[in-house]
Amino acid sequence: MDIRFVSSLTSEDEKLFAPALLKAVAALLDQLPIAYTVRIETTGADVFQHAHAVSVEEPAKELFETASGNGNGRGTSHYLGRVAHS
Repeated sequence: MDIRFVSSLTSEDEKLFAPALLKAVAALLDQLPIAYTVRIETTGADVFQHAHAVSVEEPAKELFETASGNGNGRGTSHYLGRVAHS
């Protein structure tokens, strides 16, 4: 799935808004037993990325229980940070 978000924000505002948007989207998606990557590229060429991987060792039933549990992220591996530019 590829989602594009177009706004009238300035480049400076995008740089401030992108991390907050990434954190909010990740908080929602981290509750699901799916692997995904969310990547935000601003018009100012800043890149913010969050990846979430599902542990292969845990059975699917346990992953669903974790997703609806206390939200401690058990059985997941995630990264929240900024990607370096080259």
